[in-house]
Amino acid sequence: MARDLGPKCRMCRREGVKLFLKGERCLTEKCAIERRAYPPGEHGRGRIKQSEYLLQLREKQKARRTYGLLEKQFRTTFERASRGVGSTGENLLRLLETRLDNVVYRLGFAGSRAQARQLVRHGHFNVNGRRVNIPSFGVRPGFVVALRAGSPVESLVRDATDLTASVAPWLQADHEGLSGTVLKWPERAEIDTPVQESLIVELYSK
Repeated sequence: MARDLGPKCRMCRREGVKLFLKGERCLTEKCAIERRAYPPGEHGRGRIKQSEYLLQLREKQKARRTYGLLEKQFRTTFERASRGVGSTGENLLRLLETRLDNVVYRLGFAGSRAQARQLVRHGHFNVNGRRVNIPSFGVRPGFVVALRAGSPVESLVRDATDLTASVAPWLQADHEGLSGTVLKWPERAEIDTPVQESLIVELYSK
């Protein structure tokens, strides 16, 4: 399984926003954005020449890093979105949001998307009663995601639910039973990821 093993806090500083890549730590004063709100590197505090391409690239990198995808995975997802009906940008975000690892995170069963990805990869979750260990598995309305009975990570998942303030409106979570249901496809207004998807479409359309 390919993963980006670079420092997570450095990614947030590069994009200038909290991407919540380290779970609970991002909510404390230890967050790198709180301590050093400028890009990493020797020239981080210098002036950066803005350009249309740079803005588009930063939006793409922000989305890719938020959802934990490598470049090839993200490009493949964009190509699927472009073949769909309607806005390519909204289709892209919808495909990213309905990945199984992201749904586990949105339901509050993991402290970060990286943790959710690991839990899924190790086979701790069932989808419609069947074990699924593919983080990119796409869920659909009506699908039920639940922690596998007897899973040794139950206490870890319950700790994560205690820190969950709210669940996305297109999902319904049962934190007592550690299961959740996909109610519908997410609308753009219900996706709080801080990206301008139109800039990503412009970048890939060149």
